[in-house]
Amino acid sequence: MEDVIKFDTVGQYNAFNNNETLHPQVSVIDLSKSNRRHNARQNFGFYTVFLKEIKCGNLKYGCNYYDYEEGTLVFIGPGQVIGIENNGEYFQPHGTALIFHPDLIKGTALARHIQDYSFFSYDIHEALHLSESEKKVILDCISKIRYELEHAIDKHSKTLIVTNIELFLNY
Repeated sequence: MEDVIKFDTVGQYNAFNNNETLHPQVSVIDLSKSNRRHNARQNFGFYTVFLKEIKCGNLKYGCNYYDYEEGTLVFIGPGQVIGIENNGEYFQPHGTALIFHPDLIKGTALARHIQDYSFFSYDIHEALHLSESEKKVILDCISKIRYELEHAIDKHSKTLIVTNIELFLNY
């Protein structure tokens, strides 16, 4: 069995993907900045949402496989393992990842009902495929989170970021 790459912090995953860490608990990652890589299994210590912009095959998630196509959202909860079996070929990642540590949402309304978002569990066998209009709405939410991260962190930053994450998840 191949090794699992473990990411405990937002900073580790940003570094792996050649993205700057603007906040220690949340990031919007441009996967196209990543180096070419082999497929691998990965374990995340935080919530992860991928919006993939290329087809890269069926993704193993828990004991099941996702149909992982262009315009697909995939949700991973902390501690879960996801990946594609390594076939020896290199690929260039494309798309966007929204990652946030459970500590970011502690004490918020989102923390009180994050378990209601069933798409973070192993129970789902197919990723969420987006229409073009749905993709625009999702990208708008991500853009608002990115905007907040690119500006100085102040007393309103956490509220605005968490509120936009919750809005994203509700869509």
